[in-house]
Amino acid sequence: MKSPVHRCRDVEHGRGQAWAGSSFLQPEQRIPISKDAITSSSASAMWFIKDACGIICAIITWLLVFYAEFVVLFVMLLPSKNLTYSIVNGSLFNVLTFLALASHLRAMCTDPGAVPKGNATKEYIESLQLKPGQVVYKCPKCCSIKPDRAHHCSVCKRCIRKMDHHCPWVNNCVGENNQKYFVLFTMYIALVSLHALFMVVFHFLYCFEDDWTKCSSFSPPATVILLILLCFEGLLFLIFTSVMFGTQVHSICTDETGIEQLKKEERRWAKKTKWMNLRAVFGHPLSLLWFSPFSTPDHGKAETYQESNA
Repeated sequence: MKSPVHRCRDVEHGRGQAWAGSSFLQPEQRIPISKDAITSSSASAMWFIKDACGIICAIITWLLVFYAEFVVLFVMLLPSKNLTYSIVNGSLFNVLTFLALASHLRAMCTDPGAVPKGNATKEYIESLQLKPGQVVYKCPKCCSIKPDRAHHCSVCKRCIRKMDHHCPWVNNCVGENNQKYFVLFTMYIALVSLHALFMVVFHFLYCFEDDWTKCSSFSPPATVILLILLCFEGLLFLIFTSVMFGTQVHSICTDETGIEQLKKEERRWAKKTKWMNLRAVFGHPLSLLWFSPFSTPDHGKAETYQESNA
């Protein structure tokens, strides 16, 4: 019996006359089959990429968030004499921080849309019972049958459906199943950074008018250093995540991933409205669940089902 690697090589070289005519045609004759016929959904399964660089970047992300939390609480809010100011801003900042970290965790631990590995075998292709004119695309790197708009990630070592890019900060690819969580992560981090910058400016103005020894439980030099570091961190992350958020929203509205834009791939999929593309990523219908990292979107399946039955 041949090993999966050898069987995959048979597929790559086009061996087997019984199915060569229906599975391997000229490039201009290729008609991709539905991804549902050759992929299995594992969006609900636990997913974690064992990449040293990505794990370090993810840990750094959490540490930076915890640093901001420390400075906001123990340098600015708790020493404040205005109880209402501390409660309102503390509650808002902690809610945004919690949603940001929850979105980061979901983006990191959600299968982005990985194609089953090692299924590009002669036996499996024959079991699909392809019609004349239908072909399947295969990846020689992970020996998988991949649907249209899937790309191989060298870090994840898998083909990912609608792969936008691999982000080391979430230690995962951004793809079909976790793009919502990545967008929410960038949005909430931008809001956290903006809120932190607002409180830093307000605290500086407050301390200049009052005695520095009374506006913080730390010494004046330590307070200034902590606030300046938080200011740089907040400004850097605000710019970075805002740009990334805008890029992702534009990519969703145009229904064109970052890789497809970079490679300038020919558009072979049906064009939809911006609103339909947004609902395909965040869920249908529009609700507050769009902004919840705990809600799993249906990726437009309900809307497609309604249209097909209309």
